[in-house]
Amino acid sequence: MNRITNNIFRSVFIFCCITVAVISFAACSSSSAKKEDEEKAKDEIPVRETFSLAKGKLTSELQTPGELTAFQQVDIYAKVNSFVKKLYVDIGSQVSEGQLLAVLEAPEITSQLAAAESRLKSQEAVYISSKATYDRLYQTSQTPGTIAQNDLDVALAKMNSDLAQLDAAKADYKEIAETKNYLELHAPFSGVISMRNVNLGAYVGPSGKGSDLPIFVLQEQKKLRLIISVPEVYTDFINKKGEVKFTVQALPNQTFTAKVARLAGAVGDKLRSERVEMDVYNDNKKLLPGMAAEVIIPLPAMDSSFVVPKSAVVNSTIKPFVIKVVNNKVQWVNVQIGRTVDDKEEIYGALSPGDQLIKTATEEIRDGADVKTILKN
Repeated sequence: MNRITNNIFRSVFIFCCITVAVISFAACSSSSAKKEDEEKAKDEIPVRETFSLAKGKLTSELQTPGELTAFQQVDIYAKVNSFVKKLYVDIGSQVSEGQLLAVLEAPEITSQLAAAESRLKSQEAVYISSKATYDRLYQTSQTPGTIAQNDLDVALAKMNSDLAQLDAAKADYKEIAETKNYLELHAPFSGVISMRNVNLGAYVGPSGKGSDLPIFVLQEQKKLRLIISVPEVYTDFINKKGEVKFTVQALPNQTFTAKVARLAGAVGDKLRSERVEMDVYNDNKKLLPGMAAEVIIPLPAMDSSFVVPKSAVVNSTIKPFVIKVVNNKVQWVNVQIGRTVDDKEEIYGALSPGDQLIKTATEEIRDGADVKTILKN
């Protein structure tokens, strides 16, 4: 009985071992097949859409803040120490070129001018006398032996000296007269008085307390300057005499236009940008100096370049690249990225028109791998 039982246990044990061996062999075979499939998948890329590379032009826009300033602006100060006698304009006054703005008062200048005028008249009388003396001596000297030559020379020298003194008196009088003219302030150009800092009787002058602030600030507002700073990367796209659009917060529903008038021609050291000015005609005076503007500058492409979908460019940590298909093989091509507009990008690299590129590229597509593609141009 024990022998029979032992035989049964031996048979069951052998059966279990065989079963385990069969299962292990099947698992190993399945694992090996799976590894083979994975290795094969690494070298073969699934079906992907490609496109034919072609050149095009991207037209983009640059949106940047700007500032409106008066086309001309001047601070009007007093040239001489004086007091404000009359004011003919105030803040907001529209003035024309040469218009009288204010009259100042300086009694000492009036006294100096009167004294200079007296010296001038006195010197004129002295010169007239010496000239008459010389003329009489000269006429008499025409008769031989009547006038010594020395006397004639002395008379001539006296006349020339008096003439020089007369010219000096005239210059002194003119200088003081010009100084008195500074007591009248005139507008150097047509515009609007945007600031007045004095009242009647105020002391003003070129130095001291009276010179802290200008008497008036005059701005030309019918024509404004729109000033922007264009980053260095975009300076090549700015078209002189080109047109830009801009808006201001005070008039959100209106879009204004301006033409590029002046380029600085240099990039600033601090902001690495170029100053660009546009002329804005403002006859209706809706726009005011000092307003902030949001400027939209068109950046047309100067030359055609390769334009591809953004999905075709892989921005790797080393260098951007695209994936080209050559003879059913994958080839990575390093590129430089230009402008980006919506879902399109400019690229530059060792490429030619007609090259087949994968439209949706990733780093998972290894360089040199085989690829099965359906060309969809």
